[in-house]
Amino acid sequence: MTTLLESIREPADLRTLSLPQLEQLAAEIREVLCSLIACRSAHFASNLGVVELTLALHQVFDFRSDRLIWDTGHQIYPHKLVTGRFAQFQTMRTKGGLMGYPNPAESEFDLFMTGHAGASVSTALGLASGDAFLRPQEDRHTVAVIGDGAFPSGIVFEALNNGRRQSDKLLVVLNDNCMSICPRVGGMGDYLDRLRMNPAYTGLKGEIAKLLTRVPLLGDPAERFLVQLKEAAKAGLSGGMMFEDLGFRYIGPIDGHNIAILRKYFKMARRIKGPVLLHVVTEKGHGYRPAALDPVTYHAPPQFERRADQYVIAKKKSSPAYTNVAADAILAQMRANDRVTVLTAAMCQGNKLETVREQLPERFFDTGICEAHTVAFAAGQAKVGMRPIVDIYSTFLQRAYDHIFQEVALQNLPVTFMLDRGGLAGPDGPTHHGVFDFGYLRVFPNMVVMAPGDASDLPAMLDFALKFQGPCAIRYPKATAVTNARRPAPIELGRSEQIRSGADGCIVVCGALLNRAVEAADRLKQDGLELSVINARFLKPLDADAIVAAVQRFPWVLTLEEAALMGGFGSAVLEAASDAGVDASRVHRLGVPDRYIEHGERDELLADLELDVDGIAAECRRLAAGTVQHAAARR
Repeated sequence: MTTLLESIREPADLRTLSLPQLEQLAAEIREVLCSLIACRSAHFASNLGVVELTLALHQVFDFRSDRLIWDTGHQIYPHKLVTGRFAQFQTMRTKGGLMGYPNPAESEFDLFMTGHAGASVSTALGLASGDAFLRPQEDRHTVAVIGDGAFPSGIVFEALNNGRRQSDKLLVVLNDNCMSICPRVGGMGDYLDRLRMNPAYTGLKGEIAKLLTRVPLLGDPAERFLVQLKEAAKAGLSGGMMFEDLGFRYIGPIDGHNIAILRKYFKMARRIKGPVLLHVVTEKGHGYRPAALDPVTYHAPPQFERRADQYVIAKKKSSPAYTNVAADAILAQMRANDRVTVLTAAMCQGNKLETVREQLPERFFDTGICEAHTVAFAAGQAKVGMRPIVDIYSTFLQRAYDHIFQEVALQNLPVTFMLDRGGLAGPDGPTHHGVFDFGYLRVFPNMVVMAPGDASDLPAMLDFALKFQGPCAIRYPKATAVTNARRPAPIELGRSEQIRSGADGCIVVCGALLNRAVEAADRLKQDGLELSVINARFLKPLDADAIVAAVQRFPWVLTLEEAALMGGFGSAVLEAASDAGVDASRVHRLGVPDRYIEHGERDELLADLELDVDGIAAECRRLAAGTVQHAAARR
């Protein structure tokens, strides 16, 4: 059923299609999206919701000259299908295949690699401003598509505040589907709901004004209906005045699944001089009923399987992930201590906090996609005696960097950061790999940074952090939780743990690569190489006594981390050795090199970086051979 889609080599081909053909093409795109999920997990409901929007955009605008920015780029799949990438589409999110986000290396139609939310309006303003300066005679328009879940991000309002004076040819498409990954939260969502309550999706303000004078607020059991009607009337009267007051011409709401209406309003927006905000109402999961009914589950569902003529989620047993271990530990701490709260930035599902939200809603705070606010909010809670846990992906926490410094570390407040996806995030790729947290956290005075060697360390570290009178961070990977066969030592500030003993060399691991290091050491033991393995546990404060002693004692020490080598754990060990006046040339490092790592399965990426068992064992053999050769040369 892909006849039309196969014929689309570039967006210009869409301009030859009739409205019925475009509607057929939309159905074909949804079928292709379903077939992709039959191969692997990928973003699904969000892409189903923007099919018609994508087709209409590419019919009205020519993005070889016009500009298009997709905010939170996981809704990019229909765009990729009509911009020359249909033949490669089944490689989506596989190593060497298409990225699940916009990627300028793939296509001229992808301008920015956008995996996070909120920056589209700012970058679009910059594009429009630069074009106005460099190419003032060209009729070049800039379009930013941003969802209602991302819209409350602080940077969006900074951009809207600045937009009036920056561009006459800017269109912001507000894709309103009442969702982030989970249902959206906050006052902006309420405001958009009021705008949506106008059932005609028009600005019939005169008729609404007459109706408003006749609607009472008090009375009989129909009062709730009348209140809703009055809210709809007020929305019709205001007509997006907040945006108008900021200098944007507000248009909408309009039906985001009606291609004819979308084309009409896009053409209208092109003719308006000055920045325009077009409010488009869509349904997340549109066209696939299970996803429309449950867009949270179907945001990025597990792999589908086809039964008869239907795609359904394949039921497969899976081992608990570190995320589940962390969520269980958080719930246990909140049950034990009523001063403990948890804050998440629109990632309740991603952080597996649904049970916390259901059982302890008064101490669960979803702040929306507003990480900077989340951290400052947590600082306020900590200041008055609460024990807040900020549960955010490692790479997303970067968005709150100044507030980690200013409101938390500088004040020495007991905020606990749970950094999910610490390390390589697999198919989500370079926008989501949490490999910079060691470097960006260890520089702050007062900050304690921990990384569990395995799943047994994680609950104990959280318990330690919630009793510690200062900020703590715990980072753990997007991976199946592993527990090494050992009796874990208690968590003590700045203390490491000896896992294996041997005299021929030493591996010091900071984080969840511990099991791979142990397996490599056990394998090498069969070859006659006896290695020590140390579970560092703490990046800061580093167990300098034990680790520097290892540098002095062993012929070589190999540091191991699933993090950027520059400024990371290995760097900390080198610094400690240098400060102690010890020969640091014995220290060798394995980790993430100074480049962005592409997408692929985590095990594939670890193998590429020689961070798998084979790579660790090979590096140990090389170091051991070098030590023998060096000793022979000295003799």
